Amino acid sequence: MNNQSSYSSFKLPPLSPPPWIFGVVWPMLYVLIFISYGMVIYKAVKGEVSFLFVLPFIINLVANFLFTYFQFGLKNNVLSTIDILVVLATIIISIILLWPNFRTLAYMQIPYLVWVTFATYLQIGVTVLNK
Repeated sequence: MNNQSSYSSFKLPPLSPPPWIFGVVWPMLYVLIFISYGMVIYKAVKGEVSFLFVLPFIINLVANFLFTYFQFGLKNNVLSTIDILVVLATIIISIILLWPNFRTLAYMQIPYLVWVTFATYLQIGVTVLNK
């Protein structure tokens, strides 16, 4: 069973988009993530920002990567919900860190923040509805 059919097998909360939307939205977001996080890593390598500045970005990437495994590999809605909350929190922290000196990079996080906020609503709904 692929991720789209797995998603469709869940009881879904109101406002749930069709599964194909995820395949449209995520590639666009990954471009923004690649550019902005790449710039943060570049600035860290140049010594312009500390490792602690970069840490939320690293945690975000790891949590983002693990979500699909938790949701569709382990089929663990609770773990997936915890994971997406980590993703959401690290996006917010990243924007706060970027805002004072790297506003363009902070603005690049807004579509990611909006989508993950919506995805968090969906995941909490899936978790509650599929106990």
